[in-house]
Amino acid sequence: MVAPDRQPTLADVARWAGVSVATASRVLNRSAPVNEDTAARVERAVADLGYVRQRSPHLARGHSGAVSVVVFDDMLRYQRDSFYSRLLVGAERAALRAGRELVVSTALRNAPRDTLLRYLCGGHVDGVVMVGMPSDGAPAQVVREAGVPVMCVGRPAVAGLSYVDANNTGGARQAVSYLISSGRQAIATIAGPSNMIVADDRLAGYRSALAEGGLAPDGIVCRGDFTVDSGEHAMLRLLDRYPALDAVFAASDLMAFGALRGLRRLGVRVPDQVAVVGFDDGTLARHTMPRLTTVRQPVEEMGARAVAELLVADESCRATVLKTSLVLRESA
Repeated sequence: MVAPDRQPTLADVARWAGVSVATASRVLNRSAPVNEDTAARVERAVADLGYVRQRSPHLARGHSGAVSVVVFDDMLRYQRDSFYSRLLVGAERAALRAGRELVVSTALRNAPRDTLLRYLCGGHVDGVVMVGMPSDGAPAQVVREAGVPVMCVGRPAVAGLSYVDANNTGGARQAVSYLISSGRQAIATIAGPSNMIVADDRLAGYRSALAEGGLAPDGIVCRGDFTVDSGEHAMLRLLDRYPALDAVFAASDLMAFGALRGLRRLGVRVPDQVAVVGFDDGTLARHTMPRLTTVRQPVEEMGARAVAELLVADESCRATVLKTSLVLRESA
């Protein structure tokens, strides 16, 4: 392996030592126990590369005038999902109030990000809001190591990172409790991907409501990926396996829309035969047939709070969880 011909970063140290960025960060910060052999490899990499921990240049010369939002998703989904546009509306308003411009980037979750990280750590922005961050937390670790503040939208999988989120567990619990109180007994869920914290939190709320309502707590689960097509495919699979279903809680409005489309294809009446509830309350929810009962999360406020909290001169770890509410319409 060849040493970089520039100032080495934490990512370079991790690569040289053959460990994750999060592990390298834990060794250097002594924030969690790491076995001796791994720690020695990281320390040897630091010496070999001449790595020096330093604060971002912008901290020494005042603010740069910009805040970055990085969305870890592919460009097509970024353009199609109104969640992102609504989030950015709130973020931009907060940035303008603080006298900053908003710089928006997208990045695939599993793709190399060295160029993006060098930009974020190079003094070009006063802080970074990360949306849908990969579960290893590596991008946030690298940026924070450079002295640039980081705020996550959505509860991160790794500890020690500040975040703003909606009450995903509580919102899902309220939705499913409503279905139970309406007399529904065979309630399935179309959950999100198993590698996303938001999907796990909403699944936990679904199961909590089932247990509180005296139903089998494991429930009936089929997973999608927060897209319309995945919701439709999941709905068709569920009805094939469980024809007696009388309700479905979908972990996003897009998947709920897909579920409605699948039910329509099969001639199943909503809500007479199967009730459908989503999660988000974007514009789509008011234009489905029938109109979608869903959990409203304050997406614009999440974006605004993320930027506002990011620019607070405080390095403590902060968690802001915003309330959700159930919006009743004709689908349930």
